[in-house]
This record gives sequence, C-alpha cells and structure tokens, in this order.
Amino acid sequence: MAEDARYDKSVRQLKLVASALQSGRLAAVRRLLNSLTPGEIARVLESLSLDQRRIAWGLVDPDDDGEVLVHVADEVRTSLIEDMDREELLAATGTLELDDLADLLEDLPAQLTEEVLRGMEREDRERLERVLSWPEQTAGRLMNPDVITVRADVSVDVVLRYLRMRGELPDHTDHLYIVNRRGQYVGRVSLTQLITQPPERLIAELIDDSQPAIRAATTAAEVAHEFENHRYVSAPVVDDGNILIGRITVDDVLDVVRNEAEHSMMSMAGLSEEDDMFAPIASASRKRAVWLGINLMTALLAAWVIGQFEATLEQVVALAVLMPVVASMGGIAGTQTLTLIVRGLALGQVSWDNARLLLKRELLIGGVNGLIWAAVIAAIAWAWFGDWRIAAVIAAAIMINLMAAAFSGVLIPLTLKRFSIDPALAGGVVLTTVTDVCGFFAFLGLGTLILLR
Repeated sequence: MAEDARYDKSVRQLKLVASALQSGRLAAVRRLLNSLTPGEIARVLESLSLDQRRIAWGLVDPDDDGEVLVHVADEVRTSLIEDMDREELLAATGTLELDDLADLLEDLPAQLTEEVLRGMEREDRERLERVLSWPEQTAGRLMNPDVITVRADVSVDVVLRYLRMRGELPDHTDHLYIVNRRGQYVGRVSLTQLITQPPERLIAELIDDSQPAIRAATTAAEVAHEFENHRYVSAPVVDDGNILIGRITVDDVLDVVRNEAEHSMMSMAGLSEEDDMFAPIASASRKRAVWLGINLMTALLAAWVIGQFEATLEQVVALAVLMPVVASMGGIAGTQTLTLIVRGLALGQVSWDNARLLLKRELLIGGVNGLIWAAVIAAIAWAWFGDWRIAAVIAAAIMINLMAAAFSGVLIPLTLKRFSIDPALAGGVVLTTVTDVCGFFAFLGLGTLILLR
C-alpha cells in the first residue's frame, strides 16, 4: 500500500508538471517544482523528455540545484550539468555536504573541480580529498567526514556547553563518538543520555561500546547489510589504524539499497540503473546493440543444435510445433532459480558453503514441477497429435530441461561470482543458452531415437 501511495504521488507530480509545461504556464511549473523536495524534483526531471527537462531545470530554485544533481541518475546528471554555466555549478557545489560533493565532483569538468577545491577552506578540502581517496562503493567514499567527537574524561556539562557553542548538529546525529588522544574510536554516547544524565557525570561512565566501527574499505553493500541488521541511524567509520575518519548515515544507506535494487533489475536486460530513459536514440541504440549482439551469439548456438536434427524435423513436423514449449518451460524455471540465487548473493545469504543444500533443494523442486508439467503437456500433446510417442518425448524433454534449469540456475551465478562477473548482468544470457541448448538437444535427440526407429 505504501509503494502504491508513493507511485500515485509521483504520477500526480509528473502529470501536473508536464501539463503546465505543455500549456506554457512556466510560473505554475516553477511553483510546482519548488514545492517538492530535491529527491522528488529529481524523479520528475528523470521522467520528462529532453526538451521539457531542459525547461524545467531552468525553473528549479538554484538553492536546490546541488541536491537535485546528487539525486538524479548519472546519465541525467551529465545532461543537466552540460546546460549549466560555471557560476551556476560553483553555486550548486557550495550547498552540498562533503560526502555528496564527493559524488558530484566526478561528473564536473576537471578545471571546475580544481576551482571548487581551491575555493574551499583548507580543512574542508583536506577532508574531501580523504573521502575521494577511497574507492567507489566503499564505506570510505560513502561516509561524511563531518563528525562530532568527544573525549571520555570530560563531563556531560562540558559536552552540552560545547554543543550549544556549535549552534547546530550534522543531520541524523543520534550519537556522539568518543575517541582517545590518538583519535581512535572508543565508543559512542547517545544524545538522549546526554540530556537526561546529571551534568557532573563523566562521559567515561556513559560509553556504549556495543557498536563496532565500520572499516573504510568495507563495501557499500556490506554497509547496507549492517544498517539493516542493526537498525542503525548512523555508524562510525575508521581507517586501518582504528582512527575515526567519518560517519555514515541512514539516508546514504537508503541510496545504496535503492541503487542495488535498480542494478539487479536493469542488469537482467543488460542495462544500467544510471541510464536516462529519454537519452538520445543513437546512444541508447548503441548500448543496447552490444547486448543484442551477445544474445545473437547464444541464439546461433541454439540454432546450430536444432540444425543437427534437420532430418528429424522434416519427417516429424510435430516436433517443430512443440519445440517452443520445451524452451519456454526451461527458461521460466531457470529464471525463477536464478533470481532467487542472485538475490541471495546480493544479501549475503548464498555462498559455496550452502550451495550443495540449495542445489539439492532446487533439483527436488525442479523434479516435482517436472513431473507435474510433463504429465500435463504430454496429455495435451497426445490429444493434439494422437501419438503416445510424441507425448513421451516431450514429457521426458520437459523433465530433463527443468532439472537442467534448476542445476544451472544455482551454479551459473555462483560460478560467475567466483570469477568476479556480475551474475545479475551475465547470468540471464548464460542461463537462457543452457536451457535452450539442453531443451532442444533432449527433445530432438529423444525424438530421433524414438520416432525414427
């Protein structure tokens, strides 16, 4: 229900903006866009055609430009940046927190990046450079170096006076982090405790050391799992020497989760979650052509297998009629298993340690479904062609292909993962090839043995 409500809200926002743009009511478009959050503006911009997007982007409040650029997909961001002049880009970067700025700088022209860095205060520039020094999709790149630290040997009153002197806290601050003299992470203390404890009490008496710090080299996916498992609002990040260098907040993790979900879905079709739906036809066609070419090679392999049984097909036309059934059933069964395993790999639930158990389970499921649907399809084939041998051939082929689909659906993604190949990207093509080849070979091979004897 919540997903439906969010979808309906997004559709309403898009309809209102698109309608106002089409009627030329730019003042109305400006009011509509500036009533939305930066994330909502980003979704609307991604849903508009290139011409409409260009007009709408010019009507967004400049104070929101930076946040909107952070929220849109990479390809859309590139097109928006191309429409901005130097002064606009400098103003947009000036409104961002350091972790968001680190993401945006990679898409800016090199000369402008240097200008942004030169315009920053020395301390902020050094902190930003530390964030940029970590690889993408790691905790170090995900973190915000703006973190409040306190020492264990001070009182609650001293900390509260320090916070009042600061005047404001970083977003999503639920804990302050405690460090020793070398800056190493010791533990945390919640804001709730600071407010409710006697002023003279020492921080050392309130230390909560139950939350281990996240290493900066930890992958973004592992960070997301930690937040999910422990319901963190924020978490400290340390380097190899346990020096506190920043913190990750739940809003950053939500972006990771969303990107992972979109990546898994889009990769199944050989696409990227960062692609622009309204990208120029030439560039979009070029990207998809690569994947179509790969698919053609696998399709030719299946066609070659069919060609080996040309004589059989010429004599028994019924086999040609029923071939798509075998391929389709194997493809669907394999995709079900593949999707389950890819999801398990993404969540850290599947590895070679439990692969044997999963393989046995999927083979049993494939066997049960194979028996059920082999019987159903055999009955249909017998009623259709009046030949029990054709019914027997397709029943056996369905059974073999569903078992092959289960076997492949488990082992293909695990094998691809072992070789550092994204199973969401390549698994579908490999699986389709295996189920098509196995299905056609089993069906036509059995047909040759049984029907042409």
